[in-house]
Amino acid sequence: MSVVCGIAGWVDKSLIDSKLFYPLAVKTSGDRLRFYATQFSLVEVDSTYYGIPKPDNAEAWAAQTPPGFVFDVKSFSLFTNHPTRPLSLPPDIRAELPANLGDKKNLYLEHLPAELVDEAWERFRAAVEPLRAAGKLGAVFFQFPPWFLPSSRSLAYVEQVQERMHGFQVAVEFRKPEWLDPRHRDGTFAFLRSRDIPYVAVDVPPGHATSMPSAHEVTSSKLAVIRFHGRNHETWDLRGVPPNVRFRYEYTDEELSEWVPRIREMERSAGRVHALMNNNYSNYSVKNAQQLERLLEAWQR
Repeated sequence: MSVVCGIAGWVDKSLIDSKLFYPLAVKTSGDRLRFYATQFSLVEVDSTYYGIPKPDNAEAWAAQTPPGFVFDVKSFSLFTNHPTRPLSLPPDIRAELPANLGDKKNLYLEHLPAELVDEAWERFRAAVEPLRAAGKLGAVFFQFPPWFLPSSRSLAYVEQVQERMHGFQVAVEFRKPEWLDPRHRDGTFAFLRSRDIPYVAVDVPPGHATSMPSAHEVTSSKLAVIRFHGRNHETWDLRGVPPNVRFRYEYTDEELSEWVPRIREMERSAGRVHALMNNNYSNYSVKNAQQLERLLEAWQR
């Protein structure tokens, strides 16, 4: 299938607590993934944002899913300029932190000695390698925060990210609207095209200072990505709240239908399209992913 739909995280607590998707007998993460893979052929791994897993985890994910199943993996927070707790680092790397860093509440990449940065990247690549080896890795998402501004320095860092992840497909999501303002838009897309890096299109509540402009530009010949964050105006600008508060939103058929011709256009340019629901509340994400699948199928008929 050239267009596949899925959700962000098969162990989302709100989804599990809803008891509206997983059979009651399905209790473990592995069993949930096995069941999930009977319903969808794509999922986003979000746990990698909060810590670098061991390669064994990815080996298990690959073994628990059928041929053709695909994982998109979110980058570890440290690599996208997000605040990262020292406890999120692998224990042996944490033990090597200079004394003045170990007690900090949050670390940023620029704080770490170069050799520890290199080792963290190596661990992350090793963590996702089993998915790539199994042919089940889609893209590694680098979701940059609102303080990651459009600049030559930022573009140079995106280049470094791609080089650090050589051999892996990376995709980039921006959270600062200025990346797509009239001054920067053409340059942003031209840069991504020059590196064959997919721009992650987003669906968000429009009209907020933090809302990315609507765009479904294809910047890679290999893959296009859309992430649906919901359109909850009341919660969009809240900070420090869990995802099931901020992204609590159930799309209507009409709202999802807006994306169907765009997705088909993206498919013609990129060949493959990943559409992921990040509106994590109750069973909204799985329900909307299934709705979008039906709408896309109806468009073809």
